[in-house]
Amino acid sequence: MTVLGSSNFMKPIQFAGSGILDSDQHLNPDFYNWNKVYVRYCDGVSFSGDAEGRAQDGSILYFRGLRIYEAVIDELMEKGLAKATQALLTGCSAGGLATLLHCDDFSARFPKEASVKCLADAGFFLNAKDISGETSFRANFDGVVQLQNVREVLYKDCLANKDPTKCFYPAELIKGIHTAVFILNSAYDPSQIRNILVPGSSDPDKSWLSCKDNIKNCNSTQIQILHGFRNEMVNDLKVVQEKEDWGMFIDSCFTHCQALYGISWNSPISPKLGNKTIAKAVGDWYFGRRQGVKYIDCEYPCNPTCSSLLPTPP
Repeated sequence: MTVLGSSNFMKPIQFAGSGILDSDQHLNPDFYNWNKVYVRYCDGVSFSGDAEGRAQDGSILYFRGLRIYEAVIDELMEKGLAKATQALLTGCSAGGLATLLHCDDFSARFPKEASVKCLADAGFFLNAKDISGETSFRANFDGVVQLQNVREVLYKDCLANKDPTKCFYPAELIKGIHTAVFILNSAYDPSQIRNILVPGSSDPDKSWLSCKDNIKNCNSTQIQILHGFRNEMVNDLKVVQEKEDWGMFIDSCFTHCQALYGISWNSPISPKLGNKTIAKAVGDWYFGRRQGVKYIDCEYPCNPTCSSLLPTPP
């Protein structure tokens, strides 16, 4: 068991918000003075499971991600969140997927006159084949979907026609979400490249090792494959173009999770699309300062604002 399986193994942390959680008006002009709650991740499947299973040693494993989410939100509503006139649910990576899974439920807890929206950062995982033609990541997804029984958080219209694992993917989730959502993602996300497109099992001779570590090391053939992966994401996001109150910022930087890091969110070397930082684009979208806040970057390496200092997963 690890910190990703139980909060019993978590050590206390001193919260120092950055990016969208920063309290400095200069660094985070639109959200600096908001009340902020950071929920630590511990259930392994984006706060969506509710099941019990028996381990090989005979012990019982309890998967309670959905109950954790509900308990956290219930307590926050009691502490004053229910009176909020503005609210934003956000998360990155598995938290970005959790944002999509719970967006409508979160929104439904507020009065209709409240402005409630969701920002999904680096959670738009693709249902794509790896370079060997296998769907190894989907097999992992299928394992947790079945093990943790996530059907309760999936859209019934999708389940009526597709299997639960497919309905767990963002490309299907966004078809059913009614609340306004902003999709923030890199089309060349190193986490997805390493885990979905080129997992270790698909690259036995390790010819992609250097490329996966740094996109600048990729050869021309590898770059073309990355472009194809990027195009799959762009195609899946066509649904967003049809949703008037949604927004997106899909850059071509080699980075993972951008809203929680000041360097990505709003700094002199932040990625820019349409001459706007992520902070400016999200603020424009949330507060309705402009319509059609939907930016999709050109193919790598076209964007000069993509810095090598942007965060990547270990």
